[in-house]
Amino acid sequence: MKKAINIGLVGRKFMGQAHNHAYTVVNNFFDLPVLPVKKVLCGRGPDVKETAERWGWSEWTTSWEQVVSRDDIDIVDISAPSTIHKDVAIAAFRNGKHVLCEKPLALSLEDARQMLEEAKKAGTKHAVGFNYRKVPALGLARRLIDEGKIGKIFHFRGIYSQDWLVNPEFPLAWRMRKKDAGGGSSWDLGAHVVDLARFLVGDVKEVVGVQETFIKERPVAEKEDGLTAIAGKTKGKVDVDDATAFLARFANGALGLFEMTRFATGRKNQNQIQVMGSKGSFVFNMERMNELEYYSREEDISVQGFHTIQVTDSSHPYIVNYWPPGHIIGFAESFVNEVYDFLMAVAENSTANPGFDDGLKAQEILDAVDRSIESKSWVTI
Repeated sequence: MKKAINIGLVGRKFMGQAHNHAYTVVNNFFDLPVLPVKKVLCGRGPDVKETAERWGWSEWTTSWEQVVSRDDIDIVDISAPSTIHKDVAIAAFRNGKHVLCEKPLALSLEDARQMLEEAKKAGTKHAVGFNYRKVPALGLARRLIDEGKIGKIFHFRGIYSQDWLVNPEFPLAWRMRKKDAGGGSSWDLGAHVVDLARFLVGDVKEVVGVQETFIKERPVAEKEDGLTAIAGKTKGKVDVDDATAFLARFANGALGLFEMTRFATGRKNQNQIQVMGSKGSFVFNMERMNELEYYSREEDISVQGFHTIQVTDSSHPYIVNYWPPGHIIGFAESFVNEVYDFLMAVAENSTANPGFDDGLKAQEILDAVDRSIESKSWVTI
């Protein structure tokens, strides 16, 4: 009989729902040596009990303090906003729990460092929710790099574009308040892009950036609920960026171009990654997540060109656990893959990847970008 691993999930909105789905179906697709048990759901609001019952959690609470202190909880999953990441994670580590935490890891670089220190002291498993690493097409991209098919990398380009703030009447919700989010598009979207840059190319050496807040005042939110908000009659100041762009030099000599914006009209979730090397190149776009465009200079000149690979074959990362070739997967499956990897790290006592160290390194880069903007100069990391 498989050993039960009891989960305490903190957060029940966008990311909470994604993680809940992952725990619900992960054993349908992967033959895990352990059995994840949805023990307790923690959230705010009067309908937490209803949500817990609908999602199939055994218990519910509005107190994360209760979750982290329970003897019967093995994993604390932090899917709530960044404002509580530090407190929940540190308390969980001090109670001997394994922790999976959404990105960005913390509201500040110093908080992220403290979280990693506590994780090391606890000796338990820790992972940060960079779910795009778990998309099969990007796993294939990494394999192409490891197999030498891209050659020496010259360029990385990462563009993360959304358009949900183009409307100036959209309320001043928590993602536009520095005290609650840590940063704007730079920290929210940029965390994913810089992590993928490190995952694919390597460490960043130095950066220089620019950013802009296009709409500096918005209606104060009268009511907020996850990704939605209702505008009140008064206005407040937006104290985070709407868009950030920066240049980077990688430790291996490659150059990087990064752009994150919530003002890309028409783009809903364009996380586009390009890597160009001496032997080949590839392009990935999350809006077409089952595809990878690949170019090889080693092919015969008469057929050279970007080829679109449908990443649905059993030879591709994770795909053997899903459907027959040609039957695509979606956004939710990136979280299923993420949860599978974390549960395997717990079960096999191996290192979880990406860990809090990766979350910290992403924040070091983003913090350096902020400092470069203030100083209007290159900043070394």
